[in-house]
Amino acid sequence: MALEIEWYDIVCFGIVCVAFVGALWVLWMNEGASNRVFESMYESLLVTQPDNEVVVTVLPSGHVSTSQLWTSCWVGLNPFWLLLTRFLSFVIMVLFLAWDVVTYDATIFVYYTEWTFTLVIIYFGMGTMVSAHGCWNFCSKSTIDSVKQTNGSVKLESRYAKVEFQQRAGFLGYLMQTTYQTCAGAVILTDVVFWVVIVPFLSISHLRLNMLMGCMHALNVVFLFLDTALNNLPFPWFRFSYFVIWSCGYIIFQWAIHACGFPWWPYPFLELNNKWAPLWYFCLAVIHIPCYGVYFLIVKAKNTLLSRLFPHAFFRPN
Repeated sequence: MALEIEWYDIVCFGIVCVAFVGALWVLWMNEGASNRVFESMYESLLVTQPDNEVVVTVLPSGHVSTSQLWTSCWVGLNPFWLLLTRFLSFVIMVLFLAWDVVTYDATIFVYYTEWTFTLVIIYFGMGTMVSAHGCWNFCSKSTIDSVKQTNGSVKLESRYAKVEFQQRAGFLGYLMQTTYQTCAGAVILTDVVFWVVIVPFLSISHLRLNMLMGCMHALNVVFLFLDTALNNLPFPWFRFSYFVIWSCGYIIFQWAIHACGFPWWPYPFLELNNKWAPLWYFCLAVIHIPCYGVYFLIVKAKNTLLSRLFPHAFFRPN
């Protein structure tokens, strides 16, 4: 085994373990409670119809309806534009990732940047499929009349629209939602560490600043911000836990490959062979909170300010 276990390594293991278990507990208390309250079975990958009639105002926290997956927060904006945005983001990011792999080979995936970049691509891929499905239904269903907003409440003017709005997203819908919120924290963490820590202070022979690296550490957040400006997805705080689990998974992956003999660490602050490692790991754990919090506040400001500035044009997600 390539790793020599010292007392400070055990502290690092404990920090990651506490974060991982704590994230699972938060998810159990919120996602699990939400599922128990709603008491519905997944009938398909995209749509789950509740057994009992549920009104919009009492939907459980974290609820994601099928319409929220592919419609825009801007009233009157054709969902095709959200589809086009997601598709172009997906294609452009795939091209940059391919350029990255061709330039540095597959070992580039030892970096958190490539993990996050790939996750954002997966989100846009799922978003493109879901948006295409929603746009197809939007064009083919002639029974949808209109959705109006009156005094902050939603008036659904057709029976089909009411049922569609209340349908709970199925497995694919929730996977897309959780991927979106994981990406939100991960892209902020990636770009903050790269531009604030690595570029000014750390010299890593395996990672040098060039146009490719600069674009990859900018496009991820730019495309995600653009999607956030258009989408109608909720952003409950407790799904911060998926972001924590994502980072814990990456760190455990690093431990595993180094235990198998991988020779170098992609980030110096992840090294286990020094007594300052617990402090680095603790700081890394703490920084997840403001990174996710920044994106949470951006979404909060979007929903609060835009709904006041454009009360007839902006539809605030529940």
